Amino acid sequence: MIETVYIETSILGYLTARPSRDLIVAANSDEITREWWDTRRNDFQLYFSQAVIKETSQGDAAIASQRLKIIRNSALLDLNQSVLDLAEQFLERSNLPAKADVDSVHIAAATVHGMNYLLTWNCKHIANAQIQRKLAEISFDFGYELPILCTPYELLGG
Repeated sequence: MIETVYIETSILGYLTARPSRDLIVAANSDEITREWWDTRRNDFQLYFSQAVIKETSQGDAAIASQRLKIIRNSALLDLNQSVLDLAEQFLERSNLPAKADVDSVHIAAATVHGMNYLLTWNCKHIANAQIQRKLAEISFDFGYELPILCTPYELLGG
């Protein structure tokens, strides 16, 4: 069975960003994201949510349009009450800061809908080993399994 990946907004940001002048940023995010997208995305079933669409629509209109075009025919996960309740628990019971409310929705959507992976470059609030442990405990308490929260770099092999 094909594995599932929830694509968080930062991935779309790097796919449509102008190349960075910072060589480390360019190598670690710009190029890795494009390489994953070009060579590996078809190995997975990709999902997004309305939270991704909302964030993707913001900012420079031309670039926002490019981001929306990428996800135009993609599967959307429902942000139902179970997702919103779990997101609230993530904020209340983990070390996620209150300002990470949309991040908690991304994580909860991927968790409630049983995704295998959540792909992100947000290593502060999402792909963060210290936060993941607590999120996994909270997910388990509510009968869910936390997906693997990772960067495209971690899904390049296979």
